[in-house]
Amino acid sequence: MRKPAGAGAVHYTMSTIGDAVIRGVVLMASIAASFAAAANPAPLPAAGSDVIGTDLMVRADQRDTLLDLARRHGLGYEEITNANPGVDAWLPGAGTEVFVPKRRLLPIAPREGIVINLPEHRLYWYPPSARGETPVVWSFPVSIGKMDWNTPLGRTTIVSKAKDAPWIPPKSVREEHAKRGEILPAVVPGGADNPMGRHKMGLGIPGGAYLIHGTNRPAGIGMQVTHGCMRLYPEDIETLFGMVPIGTSVTIVNQPYKWGWHDGELLIEVHPPLQEDAVEPPTLTDLTRLIVEATRTTPRAIDWISAERAWREARGTPTAVSAATAQVAASQDDAAP
Repeated sequence: MRKPAGAGAVHYTMSTIGDAVIRGVVLMASIAASFAAAANPAPLPAAGSDVIGTDLMVRADQRDTLLDLARRHGLGYEEITNANPGVDAWLPGAGTEVFVPKRRLLPIAPREGIVINLPEHRLYWYPPSARGETPVVWSFPVSIGKMDWNTPLGRTTIVSKAKDAPWIPPKSVREEHAKRGEILPAVVPGGADNPMGRHKMGLGIPGGAYLIHGTNRPAGIGMQVTHGCMRLYPEDIETLFGMVPIGTSVTIVNQPYKWGWHDGELLIEVHPPLQEDAVEPPTLTDLTRLIVEATRTTPRAIDWISAERAWREARGTPTAVSAATAQVAASQDDAAP
């Protein structure tokens, strides 16, 4: 109920304010729920398959950016932009169809603990399963270390966990920010405004400087922009933080070119290499080596046209390259009216 109080002045009753607050809470809750819904476990594939997830096609709203859609569907910046060449990342336009690449090949690594594939900008978490339970895998987009601050490869463990901890920026980081005119304090208090977000997990890499943590700038998730740490969306690190115990194994790999199997078909998934590895572009000789490795124990006739297209486009989506797949697709095209 509104009551006049002088020229043009408007006062609101507590019920009106309460309604506005409730609407705001509902809106924020729905936004949080949409983000939370993006992070769901997938059943581990059956023997003989390396594929999880299902691709989606969505229509952009007038207010959407590709970054909005990426976060809503559990993707990072490079994942969604590589999969949608020609679509403006900041203004895709109302009604524009956007491909959401949710289908992916699991990295070639032990399916246990945490596995991070750097060129893919993605973290996989294989929680232990009780007897009789279906094993699952969680998957989250991450930012990784840029060229001069590259994230180290290898195997380590989670050695610490902390929430709302202060951040003490290293001198080198403070100096880098100072060159951009940004003065970092010696100690940044913990909380949502902390550049590391509210949750962090320390890795047992010598030096103690490498972390898996959140962020106060989620727009950079899924890019090679950090000082060596792995950075997640706030909602994703909160989920992961609650599941992962100290002592969990962490395997960090560099696999821009993945291969795997599904229903007897060979698939490849090609991502752009890391900045420090992109001095020379990958060649068709590299593709041939990948196919030879994949078919060493399971020979297959290869559809080289599809393989070369996937290699050249590097869109980060699994592509079937078995020749039989192309023949079936061609026969279906011929049969179409």
